[in-house]
Amino acid sequence: MTPRRERRYRDALVAALRAGYAVFENGGSSMDAVVAAVVVLEDTPLFNAGRGAVFNAAGEHELDAAVMDGATGRAGGVAAVKRVKNPVLAARAVMELTPHVLLAGAAADRFARDAGVPMVAPNYFSTRARARALVRARARSRASAAELHGTVGAVALDGCGNLAAATSTGGYTNKMAGRVGDSPLVGAGLYADNATCAVSATGHGESFIRAVLAHDVVARMRYRGETLALAAGRALDRIVALGAEGGLIAVDRAGHVAMPFVSEGMYRGHARGGRYTVAIHR
Repeated sequence: MTPRRERRYRDALVAALRAGYAVFENGGSSMDAVVAAVVVLEDTPLFNAGRGAVFNAAGEHELDAAVMDGATGRAGGVAAVKRVKNPVLAARAVMELTPHVLLAGAAADRFARDAGVPMVAPNYFSTRARARALVRARARSRASAAELHGTVGAVALDGCGNLAAATSTGGYTNKMAGRVGDSPLVGAGLYADNATCAVSATGHGESFIRAVLAHDVVARMRYRGETLALAAGRALDRIVALGAEGGLIAVDRAGHVAMPFVSEGMYRGHARGGRYTVAIHR
């Protein structure tokens, strides 16, 4: 991480926050805001989502994304899509246009195309940095071939008191073709509930699925009466117990923000009152 590279990441985080906050300034909803923020991150090659997504073991890109509306409990997701420019838009289309929660594979690509979501050629997602990462992963043993690059996500609370969450990822370098992580799974990679909080998670997907990480934060607040900060920290303790790393971003119904992580760092930021704060390291 050089100073120049760090500035690029910080600028990208601010751009995503500005896009989400602009939604509120124009009277939009929390769902509109989280989708707008994630679209910016998907379009930025620095992050492992959309353009800049990692390669799987077959040398392809398979993308996952999901959204959840805290006011209604509705959610939508796509998994292992290969042609959708912005998977978070496809996830929202699943939520709004179908009776389902999750669509996967080629059928999800076709659905997104028919729903009017922009499509691209598979090489649109490729970058030299991700190609080099695949070479490094293949050169190592299979047991150490998981070169991790995190999920992107956003959570928001709007002026009507409604919460929303969104996630998007390319998974991890050299993953098996067809592998689906926590990001598109409601309760694991994200959750939103107006009575408690909205959560978006990043880390070792298999561990987050086993821990039902995002819903664990919500459940701790709902049933144990824990604060957002306490619930988020204790939920991540379970990830540590599983021998994994990761983090989450969350906002509760009162506007309190928590962004804990159990890793060397986590790209993160928040916007409030037109002020933008971003961070990378602890």
